[in-house]
Amino acid sequence: MFKEYKTIREVVGPLMLVEGVEGVKYDELVDVVCSNGEIRHGKVLEVNRDKAVVQLFENSQGLHIASAKARFTGHGQQLAVSKEMLGRVFDGMGNPRDGGAPVIPEKIMDINGEPINPAARDYPDEFIQTGVSAIDGLNTLVRGQKLPVFSMSGLPHAELAAQIARQAKVKGSDNKFAVVFAAIGITFEEAQFFVDDFKRTGAIERTVLFTNLANDPAVERIATPRMALTCAEYLAFECGMHVLVIMTDITNYAEALREVSAARREVPGRRGYPGYLYTNLATLYERAGRIKGSEGSITQIPILTMPEDDKTHPIPDLTGYITEGQIILSRDLYKKGINPPIDVLPSLSRLKDKGIGEGKTREDHAGTMNQLFSAYASGKESKELAAILGEAALSDTDKLYAKFAEEFEKIYLNQGFDADRSVEETLDIGWELLKILPRSELKRIKQTLIDKYLGE
Repeated sequence: MFKEYKTIREVVGPLMLVEGVEGVKYDELVDVVCSNGEIRHGKVLEVNRDKAVVQLFENSQGLHIASAKARFTGHGQQLAVSKEMLGRVFDGMGNPRDGGAPVIPEKIMDINGEPINPAARDYPDEFIQTGVSAIDGLNTLVRGQKLPVFSMSGLPHAELAAQIARQAKVKGSDNKFAVVFAAIGITFEEAQFFVDDFKRTGAIERTVLFTNLANDPAVERIATPRMALTCAEYLAFECGMHVLVIMTDITNYAEALREVSAARREVPGRRGYPGYLYTNLATLYERAGRIKGSEGSITQIPILTMPEDDKTHPIPDLTGYITEGQIILSRDLYKKGINPPIDVLPSLSRLKDKGIGEGKTREDHAGTMNQLFSAYASGKESKELAAILGEAALSDTDKLYAKFAEEFEKIYLNQGFDADRSVEETLDIGWELLKILPRSELKRIKQTLIDKYLGE
């Protein structure tokens, strides 16, 4: 039963104080019924004895508290889920944004999800082919992993996200991933880019989009990724699908958390973000994974733009602690015209060793990966040395490494946003590049593999 109260005492900005309440719970949804019949929505932020602080989703302009009623619904935010959601576009609260009819639910789920029992988790070890060499060859993504992309403002992270969403597949199976896309606080143009790109390539048929735009309420921004993850959990664990969840931009999500925290007058932590930012981000990221006995899985690629290009900022810093690595985009590579501008040296996938090798990718994957990393690092050092001391200071081997680094960026990294390379293609390109170096320098690959793939 709904509980209605005519005891709204105060409204300050998006916050509303209701007195004399009973049995009201944290995060419970509230309908505010105005005298003209208009209904505004909100949720309970805080309960203290018989007082409840409610955060409104819409603005409070024109709200007459003397005649308005607060109706407490008895439950938190929920999402009506169904397989019919594939191919649809919703707003940040799960309402259709594409002009279509509301979803006929097969199930109604709480958007905060239920924690996965750690003992029921299955280890992520299945290779996912994204078609992007810098990821497949050097920072491999596996099914059930959470691998964030750390970007900077102005870099093409949206294009990279769309490319991965289009191309991702589990090797050895024809099953393409279902993609759940959460756009958090981004501009209309950027949201439209994803919709248009998915329609152009036909990927929209297996995609569910949740779009919270920059002018939508901050409190809706906090719900958007949870809506997307709830939909993903239904598709993965109830319908047995491989689901790829892409969330952009996590920085906007954290800013919304800070805004709500400031409105509640909580004690701020680092850089004004709430002290519970780590825990809150963990409640999103830890919803990725595989469950024993279930066909489905959730793989997450959260995207965040690092404020001031600073990877020690609280948002990327805490994200790095919770997730299994990071893909870092580089402004220097972007200026050179290299796309996608993935800086492979500071990038890392902590689970890459689990998803590669014979039977998964190819027997030479681990060796070539280590050799390419080593050679590219040496090549960058040689180029820096040449810039300081001049090319005359370089040995013949150093010059070969410098040449290798240039060719590596030009051929291996620079593939554009439309090329879909198989992992075999990526490995073959790696071998071609290694021909630049003398065989005596290939110390990280077994001799048998060198003979097999480079010839006698």
